[in-house]
Amino acid sequence: MIRIENLSKNYGPKQVLKNINLSFDKGQVYGIIGENGSGKTTLFRCIAGLEKYSGTISSDIDKLKNHLGLLLTEPFFFSKITGREYIRLLCNARNKNTGNIDERNIFDLPLNQYASTYSTGMKKKLALTAILMQDNECFILDEPFNGVDIQSNIIIEDIIHKLKDLGKTVIISSHIFSTLSNTCDEIHLLKNGEFLKKTFKDNFITLEAEMKEITIGNKIEKLGLK
Repeated sequence: MIRIENLSKNYGPKQVLKNINLSFDKGQVYGIIGENGSGKTTLFRCIAGLEKYSGTISSDIDKLKNHLGLLLTEPFFFSKITGREYIRLLCNARNKNTGNIDERNIFDLPLNQYASTYSTGMKKKLALTAILMQDNECFILDEPFNGVDIQSNIIIEDIIHKLKDLGKTVIISSHIFSTLSNTCDEIHLLKNGEFLKKTFKDNFITLEAEMKEITIGNKIEKLGLK
């Protein structure tokens, strides 16, 4: 379990997260939704120990950051590291054996090619593969479906289901509501650094309709399309 209590985060005078209280259980998949700039990525970086904050983040796992796989929206790669070397680097950092990397390369990535030359989708698939091979207990996936081809998105959805079956804690953000609806047990709405609503699977359809009404309203009509 991950427990977040009274978490706030400021960048200078701007408060990005405001007194967040939330918990994430094992064997559950959580979706975090919100507009750009709502604070999703900052929250993830705080949980991963990459940002200073006020409040408390605790876990049943000793040294959570050593058992957490973070997939960033735009993963970073050194300019002269191949896909294969990147996977080995991340696994070595956790003292994990990679096993047969080629056999586990389910996205058919060109592992002997420099990762910096990969497309956006390939970079994301490489970073995901690496954190999966680390055998983490918790996973934070920031926009895992964005920029990835349809076939790979299907695979990623099945990976998330498998992680749930294995009792892992999975936290996802996505602007594609259907991917969250297909994978999550709960969806939390974040706006301006505050969580406004928690919705369970039985009410996902209602949540999607509400979001469409709030987001779209009569904006399409205002375009005056002919």
